[in-house]
Amino acid sequence: MPGTDDARGVQQTAIALIDAYVRKDRAALEQVADEAAADASAVTSELKVIATFLTRRVQETGVVWKPADSREAVARAVADLLPPEVEFAVVTAWEAHSIGEEEAAERLSQGDPMVFVHMLAAFASAVGQAVYKPAELISTLRIAMGEEE
Repeated sequence: MPGTDDARGVQQTAIALIDAYVRKDRAALEQVADEAAADASAVTSELKVIATFLTRRVQETGVVWKPADSREAVARAVADLLPPEVEFAVVTAWEAHSIGEEEAAERLSQGDPMVFVHMLAAFASAVGQAVYKPAELISTLRIAMGEEE
């Protein structure tokens, strides 16, 4: 079936980005980000699905997670993993996004789709670790996305 392997590849890339953030592995993050850049729109879409899934899991478990928590967590997640200018763009775009200011977030990204990729991957790694241990988070995402362990 055409597109199935592509969709699976996009899922794997999205999970690999989150994994690199969880492990704070700059080399892996750079490599996976290069792969993600080839189809940033599809990876962004997949990361939105994952972020929504993880946000619901946090809500279901009763963990308190406020917008201020997510801003701080995203800033911590990207610290020292991205070039300073990208780190700044990700953090400021997430600040706007977390309070519903989508137009401001888009403007702050300066049209770079990878800002949203990093923003969502960093958020997913942070919110996911609010309810899962690192290895458990990645395993859970693979299972939830229909990948086999």
